[in-house]
Amino acid sequence: MDRPRFRAVFFHPRFWLLWLGLGLLWLITQLPYRALLTIGRLLGAGMYRVAGERRRIAARNLELCFPEMSAKARKQLLKENFASTGIAFFEMAMSWWWSRQRLARLAHVEGLEHLKQAQLDGKGVILMALHFTTLEIGAALLGQKHTIDGMYREHGNALFDFVQRRGRERHNLDSLAVEREDVRGMLKLLRAGRAIWYAPDQDYGAKQSIFVPLFGIQAATVTATSKFAKLGKALVVPFTQERLADGSGYRLVIHPPLEDFPGESDEIDCLRINQWVEASVRECPEQYLWTHRRFKSRPPGEPKLYEKRRR
Repeated sequence: MDRPRFRAVFFHPRFWLLWLGLGLLWLITQLPYRALLTIGRLLGAGMYRVAGERRRIAARNLELCFPEMSAKARKQLLKENFASTGIAFFEMAMSWWWSRQRLARLAHVEGLEHLKQAQLDGKGVILMALHFTTLEIGAALLGQKHTIDGMYREHGNALFDFVQRRGRERHNLDSLAVEREDVRGMLKLLRAGRAIWYAPDQDYGAKQSIFVPLFGIQAATVTATSKFAKLGKALVVPFTQERLADGSGYRLVIHPPLEDFPGESDEIDCLRINQWVEASVRECPEQYLWTHRRFKSRPPGEPKLYEKRRR
C-alpha cells in the first residue's frame, strides 16, 4: 500500500469534531506514563458501567474459559480487563505521538535474536501474535527494533485512517501495510524474507476454519497460518507482550520458531496453535481482548453460546 498522505479534504467541517477529539487526546497523552495508566483505569471503569453489550460478551467468555473460577473472581477479572482496555486507549495515542526515545524507554524485549537469525537466513517470518489490549503499543515498540510488516484493513473514516497509519508506520519507515485480503501480496513478502505480524486467535467464521478445542471448547480456528507458512516458505515465530504491573513498561517476547510446522494435518497445526494461545492468555488474562465473540461459530448441531444482541 502507498504511504498515507495528508489531503485538503481533511479540513472539511465533517472532520472538525474528530480533530477536536484528537487534539484533546494529544494533550492528555503528554502527561507522565503513570498518570496515563491511572486515567486509563478510570476510563475503563466508566466503560465497564456503560458498555453493557461488550461487558456481557466479555463476562460470557470468562465464564466459558475459566469455569473453575468463582463468580466473584471472574467479576474482578472482568473489571481488570476493562481497566486494561481503558489504558489501551492511551497506549494507542502514545504509540502514535510520543517521541521514539520516550517510547523506547518502556520496552523490555527478549528473543530478538530469533528474528535477526531468520533475516540472516533469508527466511520469511509469520510473527504469530495475539489480540491483547496492548497490541498497538507492542507493535510500535517492536517496530523500533526490527522491521515488521502488518496486515491492515482500511478504517471507514479517512482522517482517522490517515492518523492511525501515519502513527503506526513512523516507527520503522521500511515497514509495509498489506491489505488483509491481499494473500498474494503477503506471500510475496514472506518469500522475500520479510516478517509479517499475524494473529490467528479470532473467530473468522466456519468457512475458512476447522473446529478444535480452545479452553476446552470447540472453536473455529483458521487454517491460514499453516497455509501461509507452507506457501510462503516461512517460519512461524510466536510473539507475546505484557504490560508490566510495576509500571516500568512492557515485556515483549519473541519466542523460538515453531519446529516441524506445518505438521501432518491442519487439525494438528490448529490444535497446536490454540494450545499456545490458551497458555499465553492464561499468563495475563486481564490484558486479553475478551470483548470478541470468540466462540460465535459453532459446529453443526451445537447451540449458540452467546445471547442475542439486545436492541
